[in-house]
Amino acid sequence: MAKDVEVAERGSFSNKDYHDPPPAPLIDAEELTKWSFYRALIAEFIATLLFLYVTVLTVIGYSIQTDVKAGGDACGGVGILGIAWAFGGMIFVLVYCIAGISGGHINPAVTFGLFLARKVSLIRAIMYMVAQCLGAIAGVGLVKAFQSAYFDRYGGGANFLP
Repeated sequence: MAKDVEVAERGSFSNKDYHDPPPAPLIDAEELTKWSFYRALIAEFIATLLFLYVTVLTVIGYSIQTDVKAGGDACGGVGILGIAWAFGGMIFVLVYCIAGISGGHINPAVTFGLFLARKVSLIRAIMYMVAQCLGAIAGVGLVKAFQSAYFDRYGGGANFLP
C-alpha cells in the first residue's frame, strides 16, 4: 500500500504492465468499407446460427427422452447434464473459432455491453446485433425445417406448464 501511495504521489503507477486501447469511436463510417467488417458479421451470423441449432435440438432431444406418452427412455438421451455440456461446449468452440475474426460475441447482450464500455463502435454494435438476431432466427428455422414434427410437439424446446 505504501509503495502505491509513493508512486501515486509522483504521478504514475508502475505496477500496471499493460496499456488499455483507446476507446472505440462512437460512429466509425470507415468500417463499412473494410472486408474485415463484413467477415466479422458473417462469422457472428454463422456462430449464432450454429449455437441455436445445436442447443435447441439438444433440448428437444431431452424433451423426447422425458416424454412418457411417447415411450421415452429415461436413460436413452442426453439428460440435463448433456444440455449443460451442449450449451457450454458450443459457446467454447464457437468463441474459440471466431474470436480472432469478430471478437466472439455471439450474444447481442455481450455486444451491447462492449458498446457501453466503448470497445466497439455504434455501427459495429448495431450490425453485430442484427447479424446475431438473424443468425438465431435462421438457426431455429433450420430446426423447424428439419425436425418440424418434434419442434411442434415439444414447443420448440421451450419449457411450459401443463
